[in-house]
Amino acid sequence: MSTEFKPIVRIAGKDLDGARKVAYALTGIKGINIRLADVIVKKAEISPDKRLGFLSEAEIKRIEDVIMHIADHVPAWLLNRRKDLETGKDLHLISSDLDLKVKEDIEKEKAMKSWRGYRHSYGLKVRGQRTRTTGRKGRTVGVKKRRK
Repeated sequence: MSTEFKPIVRIAGKDLDGARKVAYALTGIKGINIRLADVIVKKAEISPDKRLGFLSEAEIKRIEDVIMHIADHVPAWLLNRRKDLETGKDLHLISSDLDLKVKEDIEKEKAMKSWRGYRHSYGLKVRGQRTRTTGRKGRTVGVKKRRK
């Protein structure tokens, strides 16, 4: 076991803080929340009290393997992309893959001219929120002085 401390550890293409506990450090990867990070730590058989900077290369490799094949280790309801439209499989996307898929889905909605796509294209709220007073973007009208 390596007792050497690494202040920055690279996992899944992201630099993570070595001073944080393993599960909390993994939340720095987009697409991994604290619940999923706890599961990853348990499946990789790493002590949850360990700091990320004190992990050996073998332990980091185990964490990366679990992250890359997360669908094999967790139930489907914990994944962030269920029943993918193209493949029909349950997937879990992280980092830039997640950003690209979300952007692609929004573009697909716009092309279909669905209600959600229409709202996205006009920059309006999509999920049924009120828009009368909140969510105003763009220029403000301001207040005019009264003429005498």
